[in-house]
Amino acid sequence: MKHIKIRHTVDTVITYIIILAISLVFLFPILWLLLASFSRSGSLYSFDGFFPTEYSLDSFKKLFTDTALYNYPRWFGNTLFVASMSCLFGTALTILTAYCMSRYRFKSRKALMKTTLVLGMFPSFMAMTAVYLLMTQFNLINSHWGLILIYSAGAPMGYMTQKGFFDTIPKSIDEAARIDGATNAQVFLRITLPLASPMIVYTLLSSFVWPWSDFILPQLLLKEKDLYTVAVGLMSLGDDEFARFAAGSMFIGVPIIVMYFALSKFLISGLSAGAVKD
Repeated sequence: MKHIKIRHTVDTVITYIIILAISLVFLFPILWLLLASFSRSGSLYSFDGFFPTEYSLDSFKKLFTDTALYNYPRWFGNTLFVASMSCLFGTALTILTAYCMSRYRFKSRKALMKTTLVLGMFPSFMAMTAVYLLMTQFNLINSHWGLILIYSAGAPMGYMTQKGFFDTIPKSIDEAARIDGATNAQVFLRITLPLASPMIVYTLLSSFVWPWSDFILPQLLLKEKDLYTVAVGLMSLGDDEFARFAAGSMFIGVPIIVMYFALSKFLISGLSAGAVKD
């Protein structure tokens, strides 16, 4: 018995040491970026090894006041607009697609599912040339709505996770509602959506994060500096503005953190468990 306790203690200690080591690996870049944002010189080449030699708040002040050449507040607003609109439209399209695939049976349904699954395996940048030509034909170059259109239209391609969640909601709930006279729209809006709130929150978060942090597509379509998103704008900073780059990067995570804490109470699974007994 004593031998088993000692072995269990050793296993626990080793596990915690491994977890702590992995945590430090992920924490170090964040810590380095945070300290770099307080660099007085602002240049990457003035660091003593990994860390700045002198610290100051000047980079944060310049980030929001010195906007003649690098207008970070405008970039932040542009990104927030694109990400918010893409999040709303993309979530609606994804949920509708997943619900249809889960609840309805129609011709070529399985073929369509297999096709979208295969297409999802290809990286999105492979279509950048075609996307650019299409946006040119629709006069959507240098337009935030062009970005919103692409993000929203591409979001339903990842509907499989949402479909799997809808599959777990018993269909007998829908049948009982229809017996009581509910239409398909009422079943979807008043019964299925409230039960699927955890998946809707997950879809909202994932639909927001993609356009918020994307660099390739905005870099391709946005040519005017005042239209830049945060990712493109920060990449345009010079080497002597690294502290400003680090300070701007720290603020990128703020909207995502706010959204997570605002919506986390809805991330409760198993709401439909035990609703009916099949």
